[in-house]
Amino acid sequence: MTAQAAGAVEIGGALARLRHVTGLPVAFGGLVESGRPRIRISELSGTATAALRSLAVTSGNGLGGKAVALARPCAVTDYSSSRQISHEYDVPVAAEGIRSVLAVPVVVRRRVRGVLYGALRSAQPLGDRTLGAAMAVARDVEQALVVRDEARGLLAAARPEPAAGERGAAWEQVREAHAALRALAPRIADPRLRAELLAACGLLTAPRPAGGTSLAPRELDVLSWVAAGATNAAVAERLGLRPETVKGYLRSAMRKLGAHTRGEAVTAARRAGLLP
Repeated sequence: MTAQAAGAVEIGGALARLRHVTGLPVAFGGLVESGRPRIRISELSGTATAALRSLAVTSGNGLGGKAVALARPCAVTDYSSSRQISHEYDVPVAAEGIRSVLAVPVVVRRRVRGVLYGALRSAQPLGDRTLGAAMAVARDVEQALVVRDEARGLLAAARPEPAAGERGAAWEQVREAHAALRALAPRIADPRLRAELLAACGLLTAPRPAGGTSLAPRELDVLSWVAAGATNAAVAERLGLRPETVKGYLRSAMRKLGAHTRGEAVTAARRAGLLP
């Protein structure tokens, strides 16, 4: 699945959540097109027509374009008569019969990646609670896109065959990225996305022999950072744990792996296919 297609999947899933948490009957959205200052509306939910499908919204134009240009949420009570926006898209908006509209940008690493819209078919103010709920949905999409980006970069880093002198440094970078992604996984609320992220991490490790040693998720998280060269204090900070807790997980992992030192534990974990 391409990055654009994966992003569209996230947008599509977010629209149902947006309608649920805001109570707005109509939602639609899309991603910023690669290399172009515009979004393409690709996903619709609750719409009565196809008037908005594939609509290209240029940055700065209309409500969504304004949200892209300012990188912040925007809303209007009556789209067709609002003086706060330009009106290049009045025809498809009128064809769908929507009037009160909000647009929330999806911002990843300070770059707008897409926009989520929610709308009513009547002209009435959209309160702060509605806007706040829509923003929370957009934050979920942002987090999902960050995870996908990191996983994609991690896999890309694992594929090349570097020259002998570069191989060690390249793998150290892969190992650090592997540890960072494992640390991120517990913060992902969506179980499907969390499982997908952990599965991507698993692609970087050697095949595990049947009946081999297994570690608890947190033991593996700790050992991943130890393998990347982090101290116990640094691991604790990365994972949001107390240093004593990190030591406990590390001791448990060492015991399961039959190791007496941190280095032996890392080596044993790699041989067992638990670490890259």
